[in-house]
Amino acid sequence: MQKNALAANAAPNMPAPTAAAGGIQRTVYSVLGAISFSHLLNDMIQSLVLAIYPMLKANFSLSFAQVGLITLTYQITASLLQPLVGIYTDKRPQPYSLPVGMGFTLSGLLLMSVAPSFGVLLVAAALVGCGSSVFHPESSRVARMASGGRYGLAQSLFQVGGNAGTSLGPLLAALVIIPHGQRSIAWFSVAALVAIVVLAQVGRWYNRHPATKKKARVRAGHPSLSRQRVALAIGVLVLLVFSKYFYLASINSYFTFYLIDKFHLSVQAAQIHLFVFLASVAAGTIVGGPIGDRVGRKYVIWVSILGVAPFTLLLPYANLFWTSVLTVLIGLVLASAFSAILVYAQELIPGNVGMVAGLFFGFAFGLGGIGAAVLGKLADVTSIDYVYKVCSFLPLIGILTVLLPDVEQKRQARAA
Repeated sequence: MQKNALAANAAPNMPAPTAAAGGIQRTVYSVLGAISFSHLLNDMIQSLVLAIYPMLKANFSLSFAQVGLITLTYQITASLLQPLVGIYTDKRPQPYSLPVGMGFTLSGLLLMSVAPSFGVLLVAAALVGCGSSVFHPESSRVARMASGGRYGLAQSLFQVGGNAGTSLGPLLAALVIIPHGQRSIAWFSVAALVAIVVLAQVGRWYNRHPATKKKARVRAGHPSLSRQRVALAIGVLVLLVFSKYFYLASINSYFTFYLIDKFHLSVQAAQIHLFVFLASVAAGTIVGGPIGDRVGRKYVIWVSILGVAPFTLLLPYANLFWTSVLTVLIGLVLASAFSAILVYAQELIPGNVGMVAGLFFGFAFGLGGIGAAVLGKLADVTSIDYVYKVCSFLPLIGILTVLLPDVEQKRQARAA
């Protein structure tokens, strides 16, 4: 009793991870809130980089292809390392890796604020990518550990923090960085320091969790499906993530340029529109997980990916008013997919939470980087308007959802 009391007092804001009656753990909302808040700060910093592209393009006389290369450097760094981090931590949990990863992000942010050349910008982007490669697999694991079995809800709460942070980046860039210049990027190091403090507390809770004291059995695939069926399902999920994040790359990296070119908006006005889109993504994220827990994740994937196609197909032909409306609808519908895809994949390959999270977060970042580079080159050769006409067809890939097995029905049948 004395030992338990001391453990509970070690981190007063985060209750010790104890099992409830019947061996069922409760949902630890304080931990989910802390990891979601840290995700907000982490992704806010990342989106600042994307939001200041017009300023960097002007300051360093960059082409669209070079702008895409900055995104590629950051996101490829994150995508290549994330699955490796996940595989390693599945076998050897690292509770205090979260604040260490945020330290890389802090370093990249400070370096970017004083970068004298394009090459140094790329190094700074790579450091931010390294921070993300550690943060996302481990924080996704923490969300699942704190879920109390409500995996979709936990992933949605975790994701909504990231999407909210992503939406804040352009707004803060418009209000702070654009008026005050490149060196004002360093002011946001305070956010990284706050995240390090919060993540240190999360690490203490994680370190006391029973999952860190024993090695879970790692299975190769879902017990009711053949390896070939699991591999096919993972392949379909990868293509769905491709359609989602390649399209998002067109918005995140080039939407401000599109609005400036087509509607002659100022940089700040265009960034406000980007903020509205990203805010709608944050709002839509919270819906997918709980609905997936209740009605099934496959249905959420259907609606989220394929259901957004009519809006993306209309976007290149809309005026400014309808562009604003359509981008909000696109953000709301498309946002719900990732939480459902991630939890669905973790159920396909049980016992590999970190590896699956690292694979899909990493793949999402990698596709965003490749998409930014490819679309930047396409924009240089053709036009920004043509880029959005090409990307409008990507959500039609959602028809492949028909190939996914009904994993949740199989699990319910076994339980009965």
